[in-house]
Amino acid sequence: MKIARVGLYLLLGLLGLLVLFLALSLTTASDTPYLQTEAYLETRRNFDGLKPLPPQPPVDSSKTLPKPIPTLRAGWAKVPLTPPNATPTAGYGVRNGQTYGGIHDSVFVRAIVLENGPIRTALVSADLLIIPPTVTAKLKEKLPSLGLTLEQTYLGATHTHNSLGGWGERLAGRVFAGEFNAATVDFIADRILEAIVVAQRRLMPAQTGYAQVYQADMVRNRLVGDDGTLDPFIRMLKIRKITGETALLCTYAAHSTTIEPREVVLSRDWPGALVDSLEKQKTVNFAQYMAGAVGSMAPLEEGKTDWEELRNMALGLQLEIQRVIRQIPLRTDNTLHVVSLPVSLREPQWRVFGNLKMRHWLWKRVYGDYPVELKALRVGNTLFIGAPCDFSGELMAELSAKARQRGLNLIVTSFNGGYIGYVTPDKYWSRDSYETYTMNWYGPGSASFLTHFMEKLIRLLS
Repeated sequence: MKIARVGLYLLLGLLGLLVLFLALSLTTASDTPYLQTEAYLETRRNFDGLKPLPPQPPVDSSKTLPKPIPTLRAGWAKVPLTPPNATPTAGYGVRNGQTYGGIHDSVFVRAIVLENGPIRTALVSADLLIIPPTVTAKLKEKLPSLGLTLEQTYLGATHTHNSLGGWGERLAGRVFAGEFNAATVDFIADRILEAIVVAQRRLMPAQTGYAQVYQADMVRNRLVGDDGTLDPFIRMLKIRKITGETALLCTYAAHSTTIEPREVVLSRDWPGALVDSLEKQKTVNFAQYMAGAVGSMAPLEEGKTDWEELRNMALGLQLEIQRVIRQIPLRTDNTLHVVSLPVSLREPQWRVFGNLKMRHWLWKRVYGDYPVELKALRVGNTLFIGAPCDFSGELMAELSAKARQRGLNLIVTSFNGGYIGYVTPDKYWSRDSYETYTMNWYGPGSASFLTHFMEKLIRLLS
């Protein structure tokens, strides 16, 4: 009888500790509109501190000779990102950080550097799942040695789910990218710096031009199917040097997920096959890809194997690009401006059961707190906006229309060096799905919050 009482007391004690832990670890998710939060007010103050494009004063030629107009110059380069030793494979949590067993195709960093005299910027894309916040922090330290800052650098990733991992410090990073290794973070940052250095050596006068191609046959809405919308456009910035060499930066909304989790090999997925084919077909001398508004969007795979799906996906996009690439009108336009908007966020809303979410202290242990920003880069009449998330393609139509009203062509890319999960239309917040429940970390209202400031950036740089 005494043993039974002791056992009961122990059980009650354990239950009490469990209840106490849950009370200290969980709370209800907030439904306060973002525009009523301190996060909005602080981000608004950050925006008010940004400098708009300087006006172009008229020149009175009767009194003075006009100063020479600086020429836009461009240079580009790629450097290998394949590590000397195998690493964990970043991409799918079900792999548990498994080390890749071989190299299907090597991964790279690609950089385009643009300069118009007073302003220099670099557009960098890496064959990674995301640009990890740990790498971003390292770049902030190292970029000044190249005469650049993190604020001047536009980051993006191809979002392949079969690239090197080891860059996530906390539990969530380890789930998706395996055991953390500081040497891997240094390796990635150093390869990015090397790509920028080589691109800077190749700067020459250049012209730029924009085009977009409708291609709805290669993408589907994986979140709500036909009940939602698509972002069906291949968006492109073409750059041609005075020598005739041509570069193409392209984006698309479909996820880079034709390779399933069972294939644990290093690969760039279909974006790698796309840029390779564009260069091999002599469509351009240099091709670069950045993941576009990939939230909610999946590739529409066709093929009997992952590798056949990969090739078909790349071929379908390549053919559409080749159809228009030579007709893209080029402009001699030296407009170049880049701004970084630090974004303040409400407490994370990572729901774990019903409407219960982790408290902030536990979230910091699981994921960590990293600075995030919106990056805006205007090149001629093309405006890039980099988002710190899987940004939903369903949000693109309205943003693009706002930009067109102001004479700008808009390209939104995901994974700009910070990461806050998925940002999907606010109407899906209560939907029980991976993108809206598990991975919508800062809702409800995160979509209207980010697009509000994206629209302000459009107005600022127009």
